[in-house]
This record gives sequence, structure tokens and C-alpha cells, in this order.
Amino acid sequence: MSTGQGTEQGGGRGIEVRHLRAFLAIADEGSVTRAATRLRVTQPVVSRTLAALERHLGVRLVDRSTHHLALTPDGVAFRDKAAAAVGAFDEALDPGRLRRRPLRLGHAWSAFGPYTTPLLRTWQRLHPRTPLELLRIDDRTAGLTRGEVDAALLRGPVETPGLVTEVLFTEDRVAAVTADGPLAARASLSLGDLTQDAVVLNTVSGATTLDLWPPHARPVATLTVANTDDWLTAIAAGRGSGVSGTSTVGMHPHAGVVYVPLDDAPPLPVLLARRDGPGHPALPHLVELAREIVAREGRTPPRTPPPATT
Repeated sequence: MSTGQGTEQGGGRGIEVRHLRAFLAIADEGSVTRAATRLRVTQPVVSRTLAALERHLGVRLVDRSTHHLALTPDGVAFRDKAAAAVGAFDEALDPGRLRRRPLRLGHAWSAFGPYTTPLLRTWQRLHPRTPLELLRIDDRTAGLTRGEVDAALLRGPVETPGLVTEVLFTEDRVAAVTADGPLAARASLSLGDLTQDAVVLNTVSGATTLDLWPPHARPVATLTVANTDDWLTAIAAGRGSGVSGTSTVGMHPHAGVVYVPLDDAPPLPVLLARRDGPGHPALPHLVELAREIVAREGRTPPRTPPPATT
């Protein structure tokens, strides 16, 4: 729908928001004259605008046969649609309302790690009129490229075009092993310790790939899953081991899985990502607060303690 101030509709030109406003004013006032006064235009302008809208729709919206104008059945049905369209248009262009729109923060797993609760609590205190919604979406960009969120907390390298990313902190990697398996009692492990059995890879939203191992020393087999829940279930069932970051230990505990520190794995970067271009007006505040919390709480989450031996 056009929103400009061009020539009256006709000959294929689009309907503008002002056509809907004129119709709604007539419907509310029951008079073209009073509608014109309300809109601060002349009566002929309102009449022509209404006629243009009716020609575009191909129906009569207003019954002009009486002194007091009344809506036709088509006019009654169209009134709610017109009001909804004008309301959505006004809300979209109202900076005050836009600031109150929830800020959607996506993540595929582990969110902001140990900083998740401080982030949510501090945001609520500082920005009570803009709710921060934390959404888990099983996607490599946590719904960011699909427009489902305004920003996303991601792990590992992200090379998706059109995104701007910032590394907020790094975390050590851990091995996730079956709780009753031979590796669970070890104080620490190396990547080589995981190669004699299958490795479970979350190929949809995970950050671990076979590139983590040298080409000549990769696992004998892999099992692919699509989300963190299936990843944990497969490991607990003894179908293989996995690799993740230390935040997973606290965010995704599982009775059938033990997390063991990995001595030789590179750290895992945790990124805040957004689309390149205009976004939610509260995004700069989110970026600033995330930086402040990491600086205040400590830039690197503590290493996972060794598993208890029995």
C-alpha cells in the first residue's frame, strides 16, 4: 500500500493510508462535512477520496441515500480491516511504540552461559519498558537470518553474509561422555581420546565439526543430530561422545552425561550477532550491557572442575 501524498487513486494508482483515514473519519462522524473538519481538509477532497477508495475496491462503502450517512454491509466489514491497517501503520512509525517492542534475543544452545541471568535481570532493571525475550531456535544463526530475532548469541565462527558479529568472550571446550563409560572418571581428556568411538555432531546448530581434529586423526565414525536435546540423548545412550563449551555444563546438565575438560582443544568464541542494517532501536543498549556484564563478571567462564571419581 502506498503511503505517499501523490495524486488521487485511479487508472491503476495505489490506495494510500489517507484514503483509509478518510473512510474511517466518515464512518466515525456519520458526515462528510464533519469528517472534513476532523481531517482539516475540504469536503470535496473527502468525497473524492472516498469515491477513489470505493472504485479501487469495487464496492459501495457508504450509503448516501439518507441525510445521515451510514455504512453499507461492505463498509461495515471493511471498517475493521481499515482500522487495523491504519493502526499497524501508525505503530510502525511511532518511535515511542517501537522502543517498547520486545527485543528478541536468539540462541541455539547455552544462551549467554554464566552471564545469562545477570543479563536478563540487569536488562529488566534498566529497560523495564522494553522486554528482552530469550528464544532458543535450532538454527546456526538462531533465527537471525530468517528475521525471527533481532540479535543472537552464537558460538564458533559465523560466516553468514549480511551479519555483524562481535566476540564477547571465549570459553574452554569440554568433552561430553556417557556417564557410565570408561572416559567419565578421567580428570581431563584430549581430542585424540575421543577418536576411538563415534562423535555426535549437531549439524544444524552446533559449533563442532570434524575440522576440530587433524585430517589424519579424526574419529572413526560420526552420528549427526539436529539439536542439543538429541545430542545429549545420544551421548547418554552410549552412542558416542561430543564436544561443547563450558557453558553447556551449567545450562544443559543431564543425568546420563559427564562433562570432562579437554586439554588440547582451542577455545570457543561466543558472539553477539545482528543483521547489517537498521534494527531494533534498543540493540545498542543490549550490546553495551553485554560488554559490561562480561567485563564485570570476568571475561572467561571458569574451567569445568574435574569429574568426581567413584
